[in-house]
Amino acid sequence: MPQHRESRIVPYDPDTMFAIVADVERYPEFLPWVVGLRVLSRAIDAGKEIIIAEMQVGFASFRERYTSRIVVDPAARRIDVRQVHGVFRELENCWRFTPEGHGCRIDFSVSFEFRSRLLSLVASSAMSLAVSSMTRAFEERARKLAKANAARA
Repeated sequence: MPQHRESRIVPYDPDTMFAIVADVERYPEFLPWVVGLRVLSRAIDAGKEIIIAEMQVGFASFRERYTSRIVVDPAARRIDVRQVHGVFRELENCWRFTPEGHGCRIDFSVSFEFRSRLLSLVASSAMSLAVSSMTRAFEERARKLAKANAARA
């Protein structure tokens, strides 16, 4: 199963970056390829928020939906995602946020396999670029929110 990792140091504190990634309902506002998202359920278990969400992704004429189980662990500053139904045979990703100087290090990993071998082959060649675009989109979201908060102060 193809796996991609990215580690990036950003000038924002880990709690801010964690909160932005945990705010899944806002993804369609700023994440490339996310064209819709609907939270189906939320629960708290042992201090972790468990979210079941249906996400619609698309690029060009491709549009697909899948449902994921998202485990948001504030104490560990970690978010784990696993598909429970959809276009992937398997999809898992993990976000971790660690203090680093005056900012934080974001560690993101994703492994996936589409049900269609052809789609897996096509997607795996573009996945490194997609992962990098996604982490940059979260960083840009943090920059815009920080700028908006500074303007209000």
